Amino acid sequence: MTDDVREPSYVALWRSGELARRVQAAYARLAACDICPRRCLANRRAGELGSCHTGEQARVSSFGPHHGEENPLRGWRGSGTIFFTRCNLHCQYCQNYDISQTDDGDAVEPEELAAIMLQLQAWGCHNINLVSPTHVVPQILAALLIAAQAGLRLPLVYNTGGYDALDTLALLDGVVDIYMPDMKYADADFGLRYSLAPDYPTVNRAAVKEMHRQVGDLQLDARGLAVRGLLVRHLVLPGGLAGTEAIVRFLATEISPHTYLNVMAQYRPAYRAGRYPELNRPISYAEYRAAVQAALDAGLHRLDER
Repeated sequence: MTDDVREPSYVALWRSGELARRVQAAYARLAACDICPRRCLANRRAGELGSCHTGEQARVSSFGPHHGEENPLRGWRGSGTIFFTRCNLHCQYCQNYDISQTDDGDAVEPEELAAIMLQLQAWGCHNINLVSPTHVVPQILAALLIAAQAGLRLPLVYNTGGYDALDTLALLDGVVDIYMPDMKYADADFGLRYSLAPDYPTVNRAAVKEMHRQVGDLQLDARGLAVRGLLVRHLVLPGGLAGTEAIVRFLATEISPHTYLNVMAQYRPAYRAGRYPELNRPISYAEYRAAVQAALDAGLHRLDER
């Protein structure tokens, strides 16, 4: 833990002018979009929709204090979540498919997104929690530039499905305080079958390594609130389909045995899961306990079980 009261990382980049340069670099890449690993090359600046079905404007489904996140994020006043519409993954069992796989929500200019961030701060939220941000990194950076100038000082949480490009993460180096990626699969065949991402494990592991390089292990302040670092989520799937043992071994040996890991038990069939008999049931208590034990056996000790 630390008693330090620190400014979030992006403030120094804003003051130096580097954040403005990052905004320009990010928007230039929207002309032949390679923001996410799909690299669909759509001209989103001209209104073309990428594989994420998103053009130049980000779309926001909802925002507000969230009291269901991990304890170091939600604290007692909630995590200031912004749910972005659409996603660069197409998980066939997504429990938030009405947000991630439809056009639900409103298109926002960077000024409007900045105003949302500032409103969350005014409400007393502990952080700005960007949910499914991967496909709208340029728009987030543009909004952050405006919000920082207007007094935003909350830590930034990058809450991602974990399918992130390294050159895009480079734009976020020194911007994001807390990375919160999913690690969904250890097997590429399952990444293709269930999320239409054939290279998911390779991309995901490289991304998590880069995230940890940037921010290190999760640090908490004297109040128990996250101020900086990596927090990983892993959803346990029926029949061991997520490859939990391989994922926790990777975290313990190639990232850090001090990795904060949320072993998630809330899987239930949703969206198109009924098309896949192996996914068309909740996980059992025994399956969940086996996943937790695998994490402990691998040497991980900072577990959030829920």
